[in-house]
Amino acid sequence: MSDPPSSTLDPVRGLLSRWREDPSGTYRTWFLWEERLKNFRSIRRGISAVVAEIEADTFGNVYKGSSLETVVGSIAEQRQIFRGADHAFLWKPKLRIPDIYENRSNQLAFARFLQTCACCAGEETQVIGAIQALDRTAIKGLGPAAANLLYFLHPTVIPPFNTAIVKGYNALTGAKVKLGRWNEYLAMRRGILELNAKYRDLLSNDLGAIAGALFDVGSGRYPPPPRGSDDAALARWKADLAQVRAESDRANRAIQAARDEDRTHTEIQGWLRDLGIALGFGVWIASNDRNRPCGGGHLADGCLARLPDALEHAPAAETIRLIDVLWLEPATGRVAAAFEVEHTTSIYSGIVRMLDLALGLGQAGQSLFLVAPDAREADVRDQLKRPAFSRVIDLNVRFIAYGELAKHREAIARFGQGIKPVEAIARRLS
Repeated sequence: MSDPPSSTLDPVRGLLSRWREDPSGTYRTWFLWEERLKNFRSIRRGISAVVAEIEADTFGNVYKGSSLETVVGSIAEQRQIFRGADHAFLWKPKLRIPDIYENRSNQLAFARFLQTCACCAGEETQVIGAIQALDRTAIKGLGPAAANLLYFLHPTVIPPFNTAIVKGYNALTGAKVKLGRWNEYLAMRRGILELNAKYRDLLSNDLGAIAGALFDVGSGRYPPPPRGSDDAALARWKADLAQVRAESDRANRAIQAARDEDRTHTEIQGWLRDLGIALGFGVWIASNDRNRPCGGGHLADGCLARLPDALEHAPAAETIRLIDVLWLEPATGRVAAAFEVEHTTSIYSGIVRMLDLALGLGQAGQSLFLVAPDAREADVRDQLKRPAFSRVIDLNVRFIAYGELAKHREAIARFGQGIKPVEAIARRLS
């Protein structure tokens, strides 16, 4: 594949064009990853939980086990550019940073910052004002890494932040942005917005796209184009880009492994779909998974085309549509069972969607299941020990291991009735 002619005159355009097509670059492996969008609501809900706990003075004075650890851990589990996002919030006792665990005034300032940004409906001036107000408090150790929380609230206003993104920005623009300072971050943000506007046709309104490109440059995956008109330097850079492409081809095994994981997730959804239909339920497949290939067709084949009105107009409708599999009573449209398949993704997000379903509908009696590889049961139980999920125990969420589902699904489909046979192969988590 040759670069567009304009890339000869504009090396940055050439780099971005090649980056978009790279099967192992962040654009294809993270930005276009369907699970990325599914996590936005759960992370937003987690931020609200942090604010509520600080305001109620139940947040505590340690990071481990807190609602903040839960939500930042979920962000850090995102592919590539957010790995390590939790490091900035880990309590460093010798340095007493970040100073939001032992200082109540700082805690409240942090909560006000998050609350303002969560409630401002994407108003740029309010978000920037909240950042500047936080900066004035000079809370030790609480710097621009907090922008990673804001990104999930306002992805078109706030770009993510980490060392590699800063390095990539500096290398691409010749700037000298320093880590750890909000004023430096805000200056970089202005420059990122200008870059994004200039190359908008190759990027997105969502600033995660350009952040991914900067991350790939800053982490050394892509060499930055030379600045100036040095033809020899430009030729060397193009040779380096060709080498990146060769390395990408060799990395396809890792990309294929990630795709295999996605296929496994889809396969389990297909099992649950077929089992629900066999038991006489109406089946709903997550709205962003419906067109995935499955069994010679699509995952949503034979399933409901739309949710019943009661679910469509529920307060948590946006989340309910993203639950992996729902079984609905055909006569009433009532949710009989909900399933979240947690193959390798954050268990946190699935639990939050279950909470939104149960608490948003206000109905009792539906069965809630987390379905995961046998080896992940301990991970699920560890997550449910977090204070943020205390309500889950009351909801009686159960765990179904892949192995149990594979072993019994055909017999349940042939001889089973209702939910009880499925509950029989599930294990209680409380």
